[in-house]
Amino acid sequence: MVTQLLYRQRGRFAGPFVHTAMGGLVAMAITLAPVLASSFPSGGDNRVDAYSGPQVLDAQIEEIGTEVSQKVRDQVLEYTVKPGDTVSQIADKFDVSVDTIRWENNLASLGSIKPGQVLRILPVSGVRHKVVRGETIYSIAKKYNTNPQGMVDFPFNNYTDNETFALAAGQELIVPDGEKPSEVRWSPVTNLARSTPNAGVVSAAGSFVWPIGGRITQRFTWYHRGMDIATALGTPVLAADAGRVTVAGWPDNGGYGNRVEINHGNGYVTLYAHLSKVSVVVGQTVNRGDVIGLEGSTGRSTGPHLHFEVKLNGVHVNPANYLK
Repeated sequence: MVTQLLYRQRGRFAGPFVHTAMGGLVAMAITLAPVLASSFPSGGDNRVDAYSGPQVLDAQIEEIGTEVSQKVRDQVLEYTVKPGDTVSQIADKFDVSVDTIRWENNLASLGSIKPGQVLRILPVSGVRHKVVRGETIYSIAKKYNTNPQGMVDFPFNNYTDNETFALAAGQELIVPDGEKPSEVRWSPVTNLARSTPNAGVVSAAGSFVWPIGGRITQRFTWYHRGMDIATALGTPVLAADAGRVTVAGWPDNGGYGNRVEINHGNGYVTLYAHLSKVSVVVGQTVNRGDVIGLEGSTGRSTGPHLHFEVKLNGVHVNPANYLK
């Protein structure tokens, strides 16, 4: 009896049931739409943007973490001292001397820094100098007991005249390897002006003879890709090893001045720059110890010296590691 009643009334309830069910589905779709959209992003461009965000963030974090050791520093940085930091640790972190940090920040002692203190860090070991009227690179170098060629070679020092290295009052210079006068250093002194062995002495296999005797006045760095050796103007310069001359003279009017390049045929190439005279020609072969020119001061130079470079498979290497 009940079954028959429901059967007769089926048409009466069908419409409302269908309408209610459809309304519920629509409401559910509206509620779940944002969740579904975030789980399954639509469109190629939106999908790339959503995925590439974390990649860019990771790259930025990695760059910040390696900036000190991998990037060339062209200006004075500021560093906030952290708990546990020492002057020596900070100096090692930025590859400068302890005295460089001391002089730039007027530190009274090694233990005078404290957490939260902001230190100025120079891009290289040395001092920062503000030029006064009448000063020259030569007088500044003498004041700080260093070689003026170091200031000229530092790539971020500027001059009012690049030919004479003239300075403007008020400008600031980085003086590489400079030291404050009349002050006892906290860090050991690295004496760059040491004597080389007599030129022409044959070294062990795999190394070169010294191309000239004199004083090492500037070392190999990221901005100075060779070694400077100073002695009297006109001193003979010798081939460090046998090879074929590939450059002889001043072909490009560049900063090297008169120079000689020798390809040694084993992946090594040596360069001898700032010569006053070139004694070889392109294409000729030379033996180890042959005279290839005379020391001079041509090109971007502040005085007589030999700029000597060694390249291995096209990459500059420290000559000191090969001159034994």
